[in-house]
Amino acid sequence: MESVLIIGAAGQLGSELTQELANIYGGENVIATDINPQALYKFDYCKSMVLDAMDKNAVSKLVKEENVKQIYHLAAVLSATGEKNPLFAWQLNMDSLLFILELAKEEKLDKIYWPSSIAVFGPNTPKVNTPQYCVKEPNTVYGISKQAGERWCEYYFQKFGVDVRSLRYPGLIGYKSLPGGGTTDYAVDIYHKAIAGEHFVSFLNENTYLPMMYMPDAIKATIDLMHAPKEKVKIRSSYNLAAISFSPKEIYESIKQHYPEFTISYSPDFRQGIADSWPDSIDDSRAREDWGWDHAYDLSKMTEDILKHLPSYSF
Repeated sequence: MESVLIIGAAGQLGSELTQELANIYGGENVIATDINPQALYKFDYCKSMVLDAMDKNAVSKLVKEENVKQIYHLAAVLSATGEKNPLFAWQLNMDSLLFILELAKEEKLDKIYWPSSIAVFGPNTPKVNTPQYCVKEPNTVYGISKQAGERWCEYYFQKFGVDVRSLRYPGLIGYKSLPGGGTTDYAVDIYHKAIAGEHFVSFLNENTYLPMMYMPDAIKATIDLMHAPKEKVKIRSSYNLAAISFSPKEIYESIKQHYPEFTISYSPDFRQGIADSWPDSIDDSRAREDWGWDHAYDLSKMTEDILKHLPSYSF
């Protein structure tokens, strides 16, 4: 049987995307891998193993032995974490992608999925309804690596026919895993603090708007893109993707509807500068036109769903 490989499966996106892929292809045909052996407990419904995305020989061996035909390459150092060790972030984010693209070319793999991010945009990018094509000039190593990665993805499609597909995710919000070192992670942590009855200190100003998306919408968009006919995938760098935009103050107010005693204060740190360089909202009309993308959750619906389900999760 042909297999689907997820690299970096234990992260925020991978934890939920892997489950959906197992639902589609069957757990026996899905291989969840991560560098952290302690995180593999999440994947009792499919195959799982420890794998270092930088270990080219191990990845290549696994692809050949398991007859892998699709790879979801999710391993990355995120924005805030990357600024603390930029050279390592560049090495991991770029070298691992280039190896996967080469492997896809050599082994004639069916499809590659690689996530990009709104971090590709920069302070000179139009901030409202940021278009698909515009000035980028990112000023974080994470954003620089994602912009370079987009160009490599398109290059491998144009030059070698590698069917690589990508989405520029906004900030992703889910309740099934803990924050992973991104600038938008406040919008995950705030729900944990509310349910625990703790005061929340936001590292962003109250009126800092950022594009956001609830995880079920992000999973749906990823699967929809990967299942779209090849001729409908007309952008091979990465598609803009959007759902909702809100500020820390607005998400706090949505939570207070359910937890009236919840309190917040604001203490911006270095992540404020990162957020200020990113868009307020995204124009994702190309994704909606090309392969029928549409989102299901607004802020109030997302908050209600998270507060309903998060208490049952322990970390």
